[in-house]
Amino acid sequence: QVQLVESGGGSVQAGGSLRLSCATSGSIASSRCMAWFRQGPGKERERVAIILTVSGYTNYADSVKGRFTISQDNAKNTVYLQMNSLKPEDTAMYSCAANVGACYSRYEQYPYRGRGTQVTVSS
Repeated sequence: QVQLVESGGGSVQAGGSLRLSCATSGSIASSRCMAWFRQGPGKERERVAIILTVSGYTNYADSVKGRFTISQDNAKNTVYLQMNSLKPEDTAMYSCAANVGACYSRYEQYPYRGRGTQVTVSS
């Protein structure tokens, strides 16, 4: 059983930066796919970034491409989401998810999911 705990959320003004962390209870290499999702008020949940923990391959939603960076620290069993040039529309609950197999587009498809950390961006 893999447990995921997110941290790093908070309130920031537009243009600012935050770094989210997703700490796993086991080796992140055992979870081949790590993903960050977000759900803003009144919006559907959106997958914002994935990382394949063995190859290091990453992929981003168009809405965050060029502003967000997903990375991993194998020694700390932690995946990060560096968020720069934040916009009010980035306001959401951010959650990480893990799967030992493929990366799925839907949050519900991941067997391991964290509780989330809130990010609020003011204009």
